[in-house]
Amino acid sequence: MHGLRRWWDDTAGGLPATFWYLWSGLLINRAGAFALLFLSLYLTVARGAPPSLAGLVVGAYGIGGAAGTLLGGVLADRWGRRATLLAAHLVAAGLMAALAFTTHLAVIAVLATLVGVAHSMPSPAFVAAIVDVVPEARRSRAFNLQFWAFNLGMAVASLLAGILAEASFTALFLVDAAATLAAAVVIVLKVPETLTRRPALTPRAVMGRRPGLHTALTDRTFLVFVGLTFLLAVLTMQTSTIMPLAMRADGLRPSAYGLVVALGGALIVVGQLFVPRLIEPYRKSTVLAASTALMALGFGTLTVADGLPLYLGAAVVWTAGQMLAAPPNAQINADLAPPELRARYQSVFYLTFPAASFVAPALGGLSLEHLGERHWLVVGALGLLAAAGHLLAGPPRERRVAALRAAAVEPVSSAR
Repeated sequence: MHGLRRWWDDTAGGLPATFWYLWSGLLINRAGAFALLFLSLYLTVARGAPPSLAGLVVGAYGIGGAAGTLLGGVLADRWGRRATLLAAHLVAAGLMAALAFTTHLAVIAVLATLVGVAHSMPSPAFVAAIVDVVPEARRSRAFNLQFWAFNLGMAVASLLAGILAEASFTALFLVDAAATLAAAVVIVLKVPETLTRRPALTPRAVMGRRPGLHTALTDRTFLVFVGLTFLLAVLTMQTSTIMPLAMRADGLRPSAYGLVVALGGALIVVGQLFVPRLIEPYRKSTVLAASTALMALGFGTLTVADGLPLYLGAAVVWTAGQMLAAPPNAQINADLAPPELRARYQSVFYLTFPAASFVAPALGGLSLEHLGERHWLVVGALGLLAAAGHLLAGPPRERRVAALRAAAVEPVSSAR
C-alpha cells in the first residue's frame, strides 16, 4: 500500500487542482468526440452521398481543424485560456446539434468545416493553461497524464461511437454535443483564467522582433523542433493510413488490424503512468532520440512481417516509442514558448498533426504501391533521421530555453 501511494505521488502528486479540472475537461471532451469518427459512414449510409463526396466533406473538417488550431492559439493569448475554451466548446456543441438535424449535403459540408475549427481551437488553450498553472518541475508528469487522458478518452469514444451509430446517427451527434457541453460546464465552474498579463519577454534581447504569431513562424530553433515532431507524426500516422493496406496485402482480415490497434491503445492506457519515473534521469533530447529510434525499429520490422504475431510484436515496439516521446515532446514545446506567446506557439506546434495526416497517406500510398514492403525501410530510415536530428538539436534548444528563463527573471530583478 505504501509503495502504491509513493508511486501515485511520483506520478501525479503535487499537481494543482486547476490542472485536474482541465484534465477532466479534456477527458470528457475526448470521450465525447466520437461523431466525427463515423462522419464518412453517416454521409454514405444515412445521406446517400457517394464515397468521393464523403471524402471531400471529411477533408473539409481537416481543413477547418488547421484553421482552428491557429485561431485558438491567437485567441487564447488575447482573450484568455478560459474564454477560448468556453467559446470553442459552446460553438462546437451547437454545431453538432445542428448536424444532427441537417439533411442537405452542402450545409453538412459547411457545418463539418466549422466543427473542425471549433474542435481544434481548445488544444492550444488547454496546453497553455496547463503550463500556466503547473510548476516546471511537474510539467513532465502533467503532460504524461494529459497524453494518457487523451488516449483513454479516444478509446471510450471509439466504443461509444460504434454502439450509438448502430442505434441512431441523430443520437450520435446529440450525445457528442451533450458531452461537449459537459466539458464546458466543468470549465465554467472550476477553471479560472490562468493567463497572466505581463511585459513581453520575447523582445529583441531574446527573439529580435516584436511578438506575435509571426514570431513562432520565424523562430528557427522552434521550427526545427516542429519539423522533427512532424516526422514523428508521419511515423505515427502509418498505423491508421498505410498499415491497414499492408496488412490486407498480407492476407490479414480487418479484425487483425483492429487487434493491432487495440493492443497499442491498451499498452498506453496501462503503461503510460509509469513513464515519468523511467525517463526522469535522462535529457529530453536523449529520450526523444531513443523513442523515435524505437518507432523506426517497430515500423522497419514490418518489412519482413507477413503474419499477425510479427505485426503485434512490432506494435509493442513502436507504441513504447510513442509512450516515451509524449512527455518530453510536450515539455520542450512548452519550454521554447515565451509566456506571452504560449498559446500561439502551441497552435503552430499542433499544425504538425493535420499536416502529417495529409502527407502520410498521400506519399505513403505512392511509396507502398511502388516499393511494396520496402516502404517500411523508408519509414524506418525517416525515424532514424529524426532521432539523429533530436541529438543534434538538443544543445541549441537547451541554450534557447536558458535564454528565455534569464529574460523572464530579469524583469523581476529590475522590479525589486
